Amino acid sequence: MKFTVDVDCTPVEARSFLGLPDLTPIQDHYVKAVLDAMSGNTNIEQMESMLRNLSPFGDAGMKLFSNMMDIGMGAAGVKKG
Repeated sequence: MKFTVDVDCTPVEARSFLGLPDLTPIQDHYVKAVLDAMSGNTNIEQMESMLRNLSPFGDAGMKLFSNMMDIGMGAAGVKKG
């Protein structure tokens, strides 16, 4: 037997129904930090430190991501540097 249930709700309602936490304040803070960094209000070292702390595998995760980006840029024909 197979049946389908369609639920019409907003993402906020779905998170509440599933018991997931509201991460809006954290997301707002993160977006503000990224926008500040892009507009020059923050130095790049602070941004790198923040991203390094948020990455799942720390330095290894950052190196893996960097290597993947280098490979992708190489495949797209973009020179590094």
